[in-house]
Amino acid sequence: MDVHKGLILDETVKLHQDRQANGPFVPGTTEIWPAGAVLDERDRTALVEAALEMRIAAGPSSRKFESRFARALGLRKAHLVNSGSSANLLALTAFTSPLLEDRRLRRGDEVITVAAGFPTTVNPIIQNGLVPVFVDVELATYNTTAERVAAAIGPKTRAIMIAHALGNPFEVAEIAQLAEEHDLFLIEDNCDAVGSTYDGRATGTFGDITTVSFYPAHHLTMGEGGCVLTSNLALARIVESLRDWGRDCWCEPGETNKCLKRFQYQMGTLPEGYDHKYIFSHVGYNMKATDIQAALGLTQLDKLDDFCTARRRNWRRLRDGLDGVPHLVLPEATPRSDPSWFGFALTVDPDAPFSRAALVGFLEDRKIGTRRLFAGNLTRHPAYIGQEHRVVGELTNSDIIAEQTFWVGVYPALTDEMMDYVISSVKEFVGGRA
Repeated sequence: MDVHKGLILDETVKLHQDRQANGPFVPGTTEIWPAGAVLDERDRTALVEAALEMRIAAGPSSRKFESRFARALGLRKAHLVNSGSSANLLALTAFTSPLLEDRRLRRGDEVITVAAGFPTTVNPIIQNGLVPVFVDVELATYNTTAERVAAAIGPKTRAIMIAHALGNPFEVAEIAQLAEEHDLFLIEDNCDAVGSTYDGRATGTFGDITTVSFYPAHHLTMGEGGCVLTSNLALARIVESLRDWGRDCWCEPGETNKCLKRFQYQMGTLPEGYDHKYIFSHVGYNMKATDIQAALGLTQLDKLDDFCTARRRNWRRLRDGLDGVPHLVLPEATPRSDPSWFGFALTVDPDAPFSRAALVGFLEDRKIGTRRLFAGNLTRHPAYIGQEHRVVGELTNSDIIAEQTFWVGVYPALTDEMMDYVISSVKEFVGGRA
């Protein structure tokens, strides 16, 4: 290693150790965040080393991360992108590709999804000129059911796109079976659920394609970033084209003639021999991530199992500690699942002698951070009023979630002492009003 580089990296470790000196937890004073990145000296050093090498675009670290992450999830191909939201857009847009011929999604086709979720699971449906079909979810699991999805399938239904709620798997095996029976595409939004399993199988491996986010709140972080994964090589090729400007060429940056016939193509109405590096087969984007991000992702990936263990431990401590507290709907894992939890959801019974806002205010005053269950009911938000959509059944529980639900954190930086303070705070509030 270069002497100067070695000195810089040694000092980076010391800097990290100096800045990570945390004082003791002080109830009511120390912030208990609902989510956040857990970064150690290896993460900081990886970022600095990548910067020192001036790896400012996608490169070796990006390709290494894609290979390792695909292997970790048991899928054949992974494509790193600049955010989880971009991953969702690319995943759904891939099914509109002309390369899929008669199976491609076309404007006006319907995609089944849930109303109680994050907007970027639904936005790609609208952005591609497709029609979202909203179904309700269950309280406690916060997921929809195969029965609801089956009832929503109509003559124009072509795909299903659903997220695993707060890390808790939906009935993905049953819904994948429905998709197969009705010749529908299934997109798993796995952004909150890396490490979760259903029937002993990793979420993200049931659908045609899956997405992950590396935003700081998620199981792994790159600061920003996301990934699209699939075992279908034809879909993977489409995703890569859409991510990389829509180009037809598959050469990595710095490569010039991997196919050995760069100047021998004739596509569209272009002249014979047009440079394949500049032939575009899709209306695409530039949604690549950088090697600096990927360098952080590689060190984070080494800690994934420990992160998932900590999330499960914190969730279980909250669940056991709050068991039996009146007027609260406590979260439940979907049967036959083992969630790698993103958060711990609480729903205040509409008939409770206190409001959700009062409980949230009490916790926030004690420096216990809370978040809403994302959009609550997307159909009630200004962005979606007037957008073409279809609703199947009542969205009763989605409305309850919009009014009565919030969640607190379980991410790995939270300690047993912090979890116990959350438990005692909720009990004190409810006990004083029950």
